[in-house]
Amino acid sequence: MHIIPAIDLINGQCVRLTEGDFAQQTTYDADPLAVAQRFEQQGVRRLHLVDLDGARARHPVNLPVLEKIARHTQLHIDFGGGLQSEQSVRQAFDAGAAQITAGSIAVREPGVVQRWLTTFGADKIIVGADFRHNHIAINAWADQSEWTLSAFIGEYLEAGATTFICTDVSKDGKLQGPSLPMYQELRQQYPQAQLVASGGVTTMQDVEVLASSGMHGAIIGKALYEGTITLEQLQALL
Repeated sequence: MHIIPAIDLINGQCVRLTEGDFAQQTTYDADPLAVAQRFEQQGVRRLHLVDLDGARARHPVNLPVLEKIARHTQLHIDFGGGLQSEQSVRQAFDAGAAQITAGSIAVREPGVVQRWLTTFGADKIIVGADFRHNHIAINAWADQSEWTLSAFIGEYLEAGATTFICTDVSKDGKLQGPSLPMYQELRQQYPQAQLVASGGVTTMQDVEVLASSGMHGAIIGKALYEGTITLEQLQALL
């Protein structure tokens, strides 16, 4: 299972939100590059980089940060936030992203994301399946769509997608544990899907259970910044 630390960006700084609420923001470091380099020095190979400014603006805002991290590390970066057009996706790849995550647009305009899957390849496009109470959340998690999580993943698997970041919005940033039953159910229903758990990963026990459940990856954010999981503890999985 891939261990994927997260860096969320607001005003070029490394922050974390609680349940995606911009009013519940904690700034952890003014230099995201330094954070990424610390991750890399500890053996991390992948990074989940989220442009929260871009998510609100509906166009990428922090591409210079992506470019700087890509230039000064060897990390495999997946980048999301504000990617609404093929041009913006190309900009992200040009800035050094190895993959991009299609979030709200995958719900609002599935035809667009399906074209991206064809144009760039399924290995380059991650579908962001952000959910709250089993329904897909959109628009920086402010709104709930009519899609259930399971139906959404099934639809995109048929369209050729392979990798999904499944973020439980209700648990994100709260350090209360991930949605293990939901992930286990999805693994049984869609064994061919590469599912990445996100939201609430708090302890090494959480990580170990996700790995034993066959998850493709686990995104870890606040737990690393608050120290409930350390990179030293993760060494065996890196």
